[in-house]
Amino acid sequence: MTGTTLITGATGTTGSRVTAQLTAAGHRVRAASRRGTPLPRAEPVRFDWYDPATHADALAGTDRVYLVPPVGDPDPAAVMLPFLRRARAAGVGRAVLLSSSAVPEGGPAVGVVHQALPDLFDSWTVLRPSWFMQNFTGTHMHALGIRDTGTIHTAAGKGRVGFVDAEDIAAVAVRALTDVRSPDSDLVLTGPQALSHDDIATIVTEVTGRPVVHRHLTREQQRDRLAPLVGPEFAELLAGMDRAIAEGAEDRTTDVVRHLTGRPPHDFRTVVARESTDLD
Repeated sequence: MTGTTLITGATGTTGSRVTAQLTAAGHRVRAASRRGTPLPRAEPVRFDWYDPATHADALAGTDRVYLVPPVGDPDPAAVMLPFLRRARAAGVGRAVLLSSSAVPEGGPAVGVVHQALPDLFDSWTVLRPSWFMQNFTGTHMHALGIRDTGTIHTAAGKGRVGFVDAEDIAAVAVRALTDVRSPDSDLVLTGPQALSHDDIATIVTEVTGRPVVHRHLTREQQRDRLAPLVGPEFAELLAGMDRAIAEGAEDRTTDVVRHLTGRPPHDFRTVVARESTDLD
């Protein structure tokens, strides 16, 4: 690969891992974050989706970009599409967008950006990972609930999800960014098993010795619980996603990680054991 890759959200769950994997392989990376935080072997640059004055410096000299939408924005297309048009005009030829398995092309939120991407770039990929395994080990509200009260709250019922390791998402992103030929498609990424939140609580308990339970809420209870934390509109969206899980929308696994990376995806028990110190 020649040129430089711009990583938006470079300090986040997937962006930090994409940055680390690219730089470890010797690729040039411009690591974009709102504070321009330095990361090992990467060039830091300040970038804010909502501040167009930061966009030109971030794009200077880059020929491909990893796109992490602004967190919690119900209409990310409003800020992302003008930036992407600017990126294309500046010479960026390849884009890899982080979306979600729960959001189809043309669907709500980032689904609008997904729909526009093929018309903006010659080479493109939309990553549609299932829910992150790191939701239970990092700084997500589920992980906080595990640490604080030993409780996971959802309206997902007994619905199962093909939870995926963020390291695997990053590994696929690196291939999409650096392979000679871009996938030019959307890729649904999962782990090797579909697990319920009851299964998740059991595995975390077994691996860490910390008692964890899953509290089953109604969609309305979950919406009202989340609204003070993320706002009513986003809370409604998240509660609706839980209901979709309960109805089986995420009960699937795919072989995309194996196909793109040449190895199987990591299972949840392995990830919890690897990251269990984060739950201390």
